[in-house]
Amino acid sequence: MSAAIIDGKAFAEGLRARVAEAVPAFVARAGRKPGLAVVLVGEDPASRVYVRSKGKATVAAGMESFEHCLPDSTSQAELVGLVHSLNRDERVDGILVQLPLPAHIDDKAVIDAIDPDKDVDGFHIENAGRLTVGEDALVPCTPLGCVMLLKDRLGDLSGLEAVVVGRSNIVGKPMAQLLLKENCTVTIAHSRTRDLPSVVRRGDIVVAAAGRAEMVKGDWLKPGATVIDVGINRVEGKLVGDVDFAGAIETAGAITPVPGGVGPMTIAVLLRNTLVAAHARAGLPAPEGL
Repeated sequence: MSAAIIDGKAFAEGLRARVAEAVPAFVARAGRKPGLAVVLVGEDPASRVYVRSKGKATVAAGMESFEHCLPDSTSQAELVGLVHSLNRDERVDGILVQLPLPAHIDDKAVIDAIDPDKDVDGFHIENAGRLTVGEDALVPCTPLGCVMLLKDRLGDLSGLEAVVVGRSNIVGKPMAQLLLKENCTVTIAHSRTRDLPSVVRRGDIVVAAAGRAEMVKGDWLKPGATVIDVGINRVEGKLVGDVDFAGAIETAGAITPVPGGVGPMTIAVLLRNTLVAAHARAGLPAPEGL
């Protein structure tokens, strides 16, 4: 029996709609719209398309969009200066600097310059620390979207064994922390894990975020496991995930496709994080149902 397909696109559309429904109440209480600033350095075509799509989604949700497209020649000092000006801008609740940055700019220095209360990507070390010790934090969009999909599919995650394949600061580590917060038993595995297939096979939940095309094979999975594939890899002109989908669909209980699974969740959660940040900055309670 084939696995059920987890429709991330449909869930993301629902989340975006709930965010849009909550915006008018914020405007009525705060006297302004929530604002998201997105900064792009360089001419990468894929990043430009992504930034444009974020801007359109922000406006569609009833928020203000502030886009800053800078040339490749922009210095680190100039970029940090722009971030500091956005920190001071009362119209801006969320700041997102599109990564990767050009080689002459230190990503960490730029992320560290963002006001943690406006860090809607959840990458600032203060937000990472808050997440680690279980305090409220702005959380990276992709892992939070993955948890939303898991809870929608499985309900209470308490006691489930979760295996996260990948240890990046952007997905793997925050994913593990979020699953711990949901009372899962969590293993972080990676390319140097001994006997990786047997470790993955323990997982009631498997999150693949290793950045290697079709690395996780179908026979690595526990029968009935719920599989979240975060990978986006281009192979012979088509997009594939970090999971061998054709093999996994025969073993898993449910799985996210690539594309159409985790990907659409990222922008939807970005809008959610921006609205949450706006409420916190305005001294209002967090919006419900998000």
